[in-house]
Amino acid sequence: MDRWPGTDEMVEWIRTVVARGIRRPGYPADTWTEQWAARMLRSFGLDVAREPVAVPRWLPRSATLTVRSADQQAAGCGELTVEGFPLPFTAPTRATTAPLVRLADAPAHPGALAVDELRLTELPQSYVRSLATSSYDPEGVFDTLVQTLPFGPRLNQVVEPALEAKAAGYVGALDFPWETRDYYVPYDAVERPVPGLWLRPRDTRRVLALMDKGPCTGTLTSSSRLTDATSHNVVATLPGASDHWVVIASHHDAPWASAVEDGTGIALVLAAARHWSRVPRERRPHNLLFLLTAGHMAHAAGTRAFIETHRDLLPNVVLQMHMEHAALRCVPEDGVLKPTADPEVRWWFTTQEAPLERLVHESIAAERLRRSHVLKPDVFSPMPPTDGAFFHPEGVRLVHFLSAPMYLVDSADTLDKVDTEGLLPLSRAAARIVEGTRGWAPPTA
Repeated sequence: MDRWPGTDEMVEWIRTVVARGIRRPGYPADTWTEQWAARMLRSFGLDVAREPVAVPRWLPRSATLTVRSADQQAAGCGELTVEGFPLPFTAPTRATTAPLVRLADAPAHPGALAVDELRLTELPQSYVRSLATSSYDPEGVFDTLVQTLPFGPRLNQVVEPALEAKAAGYVGALDFPWETRDYYVPYDAVERPVPGLWLRPRDTRRVLALMDKGPCTGTLTSSSRLTDATSHNVVATLPGASDHWVVIASHHDAPWASAVEDGTGIALVLAAARHWSRVPRERRPHNLLFLLTAGHMAHAAGTRAFIETHRDLLPNVVLQMHMEHAALRCVPEDGVLKPTADPEVRWWFTTQEAPLERLVHESIAAERLRRSHVLKPDVFSPMPPTDGAFFHPEGVRLVHFLSAPMYLVDSADTLDKVDTEGLLPLSRAAARIVEGTRGWAPPTA
């Protein structure tokens, strides 16, 4: 009996999840997904529990911006109205009317609508390689490859400069390499007390062109609803050959009906669970816990809840592995994103212990997972940019796999963006790493 699912089967798991629709925390599709994942894990013979997690449920409806020139005749046009996407967790408004000013000028114009032209960050891989413990780049592309990240320079903190400037609202003017307004940022579930919306690039250009002709007034409308909801962490266990634990995790929610974020993570955890369920107990190096968390799109609510609920487990954890985002690199063509045959750059955030870093690198190389960097967990920020980040300050030993394609938090994250050829190699590399911890003790032991 084959321990591993086939690639087609893993893709079908992802397709099944995506078909349910938008999986934001507290949405019906996310509830269905956690229940389906629990059934799948039980079918592999695991003990499974669903643990409640309180999450905010944000329901956007519509958003528009109407722009009027102070001198319409001189501007050569009348009124311009464009549709946007409500900025997550910003305040709804029936109509907020104020002067439109660029964000850089907003401090001098309290009460204005701050227009922020947002570009995505470009990250040269030669620079990342200089930060890495090791890299696996058999093609030699890291000398010239530049990755487009899914965030601007302020990450989730897009509205904060407007708040500091006492702006009446925020207009996110997207300057992206494809046409979208479906940008689910911020996703930290922090309520911002002003209204906001995202504009697609072509509407950004129209609004900025009108502003360039002279002073403008804008009216921003935004409709959304915020309620409380209960989601669940899916927790499944298999006994092993030691008294210690390995935790293998991802999350089940998403910003949209997202395939990569994190349909692929769900598939990778399910593949690991099926593999180890078919290995005899005495050949499993440790007890194994498979975790699909709730509320990643709400500041990792599920991860934080799991840590609090299972704090007594943490001293016995040999390794916590998070698996997220088997993604293809895309290139923009005529306002849309076209998948290439290449994987997006792969990051492996790994606790700085020489045997573990060596194990991760050897596992990556054995499975020929090109375009990979092994990185310190805190190389970019105090914690890794993963759903499992909150394990890091607890002193748990980590290996967190993640890629960050430009479309990660956008509705452009569709099935054609999945790195299907990487699904099984990623699964096998994860199993190699787990197997390689045989005989290890927790870092606190």
